Amino acid sequence: MSDTAQLNLGEKTIELPIVTGSEGERAIDITKLRSQTGFITIDNGYMNTGSCTSDITFLNGEKGILRYRGYKIEDLAEHSNFIETSYLLVNGVLPTKRQLDFFNEKIVSFATLPKGITNMLDTFPRDAHPMGVLSSGIAALSAYYPDFLDHDLSDSEKDRAVAQLMAQVKVMMAYFYRRAKGEDPVRSHPSLGYCADFMNMIQYKPGYEVDHEVAKALNVLLILHADHEQNCSASTVRMVGSSNANIFATISAGVDALWGPLHGGANQAVIEMLETIKKNGGDYKKFIKKAKDKNDSFKLMGFGHRVYKNFDPRANIIKKACDTVLSKLGVQDPMLDIAKGLEEEARSDSYFVERNLYPNVDFYSGIIYRALGIPTNMFTAMFVLGRLPGWLAQWKEQVGSPTAKICRPRQIYTGPTVRDYVKVEERK
Repeated sequence: MSDTAQLNLGEKTIELPIVTGSEGERAIDITKLRSQTGFITIDNGYMNTGSCTSDITFLNGEKGILRYRGYKIEDLAEHSNFIETSYLLVNGVLPTKRQLDFFNEKIVSFATLPKGITNMLDTFPRDAHPMGVLSSGIAALSAYYPDFLDHDLSDSEKDRAVAQLMAQVKVMMAYFYRRAKGEDPVRSHPSLGYCADFMNMIQYKPGYEVDHEVAKALNVLLILHADHEQNCSASTVRMVGSSNANIFATISAGVDALWGPLHGGANQAVIEMLETIKKNGGDYKKFIKKAKDKNDSFKLMGFGHRVYKNFDPRANIIKKACDTVLSKLGVQDPMLDIAKGLEEEARSDSYFVERNLYPNVDFYSGIIYRALGIPTNMFTAMFVLGRLPGWLAQWKEQVGSPTAKICRPRQIYTGPTVRDYVKVEERK
């Protein structure tokens, strides 16, 4: 096949290079299109635009494939843990036992927050949205770690910054969670393991012991959320990082992008939908009919996916984790019964089956968080905990690329043409 594409622009024909990825994906390189022709391309929402080349995550929405650094998400969810997967994403390889222990030790070394940060967290209203708190807190870390403000960090400094954020974002979340409930903070016990430690920090009370099956289910959930190619928040991290902004400002921007209900807020929207159904008598079959009615504005949240056109490979994995959590905790919750009913109806209804509108990862993650007693407004913050290593990997790749440039999209101007300035007293 030709390694160039021809573009005809009136009487002018130019050749554009074709880039082929390791999985056979093909792209037309338009880097020099404007300089050679004066034209740019329009792609609203960047739906067909490759903003970079990357060797972190491969996603094929048509075939339902998701791989981190070449490893199947199914294998990682079954055999790995969140810290090992985080190392893989950030460093590109599965660690040896020694490398994994060292990585974990670095994370453990940052298991406390600077006093100034906890003082700041104490000033937020208890009903403040955790995403706003996280975004502010992460950006504020820049005041306490000036050594990490230089954009040209050494490899060892990047490793330290990664470990610090992996540790302190977790502690920050747990600290504000307990403050919002009017409870004293619980210090980190890293020996429990990353996920079990987090569960202990948010749920501890006298006599409490972490259920390791539940902690394992949380491990799986965080692995499934760890990265997802060039989504809105990952692209935001790369764009902000391209300006040579420090790592704290860059990751804080990722939090802000994830906050949106069309992105990380989707699992919160699932629970809000279930609450709506419950308030209307719990008749989920009625709402299934409403979802199929093109004249009805009701939308079934947590079904289908913008990228996956067949099925979300994470959904079947997380469903098992969801079943484990619900069974282990023995939770009795009418909203969870509604969720199960919606799932069963959608999986058997030809309308949804023909359109591949199956429950996605957001549907099940919301149910798990609900079962764990995590308040609805903290669901998206839980997503942050999982997505953090993906953002850090994207940041590290972006700033380490010798060909990286500051991101600066173009536009087609559609406003008024040149106008004469009229003095205010002469305007009519």
